[in-house]
Amino acid sequence: MIKVIIDRRIADDMESTYEDAIKHTLRAILEAPGYVSGASYKDARDHHHRIIITNWQSLQDWERWAVSSERREVIAAIQPILMREERISILTA
Repeated sequence: MIKVIIDRRIADDMESTYEDAIKHTLRAILEAPGYVSGASYKDARDHHHRIIITNWQSLQDWERWAVSSERREVIAAIQPILMREERISILTA
């Protein structure tokens, strides 16, 4: 099992737009092969900073999702409201 941590910074006044888009992402990811679970967090001290932590059965499952057309679609929806490119960390036990 692996954990994938996605670190994002969203633009000013785009919180509700981001929340709407992330709901669509979470619906899409539920059907991804190898997806186990995940959660989305807001930084308690910085409302622009968001962290998503997902669990995958394998690195190959994550990599398949990472380049999938489904993920590209949902990322395209939030890309314009990000202050920088998302940062992705992949962790193993």
